[in-house]
Amino acid sequence: MVSLPILALAAASFGIGTTEFVIMGLLPDVARSLSVSVPEAGYLVSGYAMGVVVGAPLVAMATARLPRKTALLALMLIFIVGNVGCALAPGYWLLMAARVLTAFAHGAFFGISAVVASDLVPRHQRTQAVALVFSGLTIANILGVPLGTALGQAAGWRSTFVAVVAIGVVAWLAILRFVPAGMPGSSGGLVSEFRALKRWSVLLPMLISTLCSVSLFVVFTYIAPLLEHVSGLTPQGVTGALLVFGVGLTLGNLVGGRFADRGAMATIVTSLIAVVAVLVLFVFTSRSAVPAIATLAVWGALAFALVSPLQMWVVDAATDAPNLASTLNQGAFNLGNALGAWVGGVALNAGIAYGALPWVGAGFAALALAFVLTARSTARRENELACEAGD
Repeated sequence: MVSLPILALAAASFGIGTTEFVIMGLLPDVARSLSVSVPEAGYLVSGYAMGVVVGAPLVAMATARLPRKTALLALMLIFIVGNVGCALAPGYWLLMAARVLTAFAHGAFFGISAVVASDLVPRHQRTQAVALVFSGLTIANILGVPLGTALGQAAGWRSTFVAVVAIGVVAWLAILRFVPAGMPGSSGGLVSEFRALKRWSVLLPMLISTLCSVSLFVVFTYIAPLLEHVSGLTPQGVTGALLVFGVGLTLGNLVGGRFADRGAMATIVTSLIAVVAVLVLFVFTSRSAVPAIATLAVWGALAFALVSPLQMWVVDAATDAPNLASTLNQGAFNLGNALGAWVGGVALNAGIAYGALPWVGAGFAALALAFVLTARSTARRENELACEAGD
């Protein structure tokens, strides 16, 4: 199933994932450089995420009728320009503006990439194909984030964004060369596509995507200071921990895609139950370095096992508006990222310790699980009624 077009999309998602997540490892450095607090620096995560949320529908409308390859190339150009701005920004608010501009490319790129990848493979491999594209995002946490963090600590955080610009250029060339040009954009009207998104069956998985992201980012946004102050890791130890976390993300993403092609709802339910349990465990294991790192790996695997099944749930629920729904679900994920970073910052400013943040994450995961179980129960009742009517 691995093909050059999918690898090209994965390369781009690697760059996007690096620029999105590497800021977590650089928060203390950015805060010191720009003379702001760590919670204030954490709002750079929220700013990026809100850029995705706001940009997703706007960019979706702007690119709706473009051929998919043309849209992907234009989005990568926005990504490159935004990261140049991050590298050159002289102050906090200009850095925030550059992050938001970069984020405008995020939602539409992943939304269109998911549809393109699912169209390139047989139906029974669609979730795996989406997971392969998203593997670039997770591999960014194995290579891009730890190496970007190490580079930023050694040569200044701006050097990390220069490296991301180079990744973006390579990805743009790969898409130009390998992604098929014969994939048209939307043939229907935007009004009819947005009308399809009013259905609760489409909005529900987007809501669940949001809650899952809140659960992740309320903790992960502040993972560097948590590991330093609670687990006792050095800055170099944090880099190693992020590497382990990235391995967990990658394995969970690929395994989640494979299992979801066999049973998407079962994969989502099982993963969410496990996420709740692991976050509660992290409250206690975070107090010591080795157990904390081991828990990070498991948590990462479970959190990203949810991504591709939720993405395909939205696409399947919105068969009459797959491009727009897929893009807006990326906005939903990133709305959760922004809310998670914000909730975590509010909790810290209210006096909650770094080590208690996993309790908050577990609560949001439990809420997501409740919505999933309700949806599954409703679907079963509807199927039973349909069978009775057929009899």
